[in-house]
Amino acid sequence: MTNAALLLLIVSVIIAFVSATRVNNCVTGKPMEDKQSVQITDCEVPPCKLRKRSNVGILQKFTPTEDIDNLITSVHATILGVQLPFIGVDGTEACPKVHKASDGTLAGCPLKKGVEYVYNNSFPVFQVYPTVDLTVYWALREKEKIITCFEVPAKIF
Repeated sequence: MTNAALLLLIVSVIIAFVSATRVNNCVTGKPMEDKQSVQITDCEVPPCKLRKRSNVGILQKFTPTEDIDNLITSVHATILGVQLPFIGVDGTEACPKVHKASDGTLAGCPLKKGVEYVYNNSFPVFQVYPTVDLTVYWALREKEKIITCFEVPAKIF
């Protein structure tokens, strides 16, 4: 089995067997129109429980409405009205984590308007994070323009 075929199989299995997570569109604050667009490890119904000393996976399907040259991951937690970046994820390149939804192959950048992609990433929940309720904001942006984003209530424990 080739690496591309194996990757396609893995992505297909993840998409088929992992339940979607109920998240809100970060622009409108309303539930995402495509209820299957975001999957967060072990979280179907928020608040998502983020266990310290663990890694949490994020899988998001999206279709750009314009051609994209580059994507940056923008992730922060809002705690008591204060935005705090997720260290190690916020501000990182997203292109190496974007695959074509059609066959699971690495898409990289640039991305094409109207083509469905799958973004797959994970982030560590560090021991030093406080035990607290928060809202996670996750966006993919090109420069300052938001391409896709969501928010989800969570609890670090």
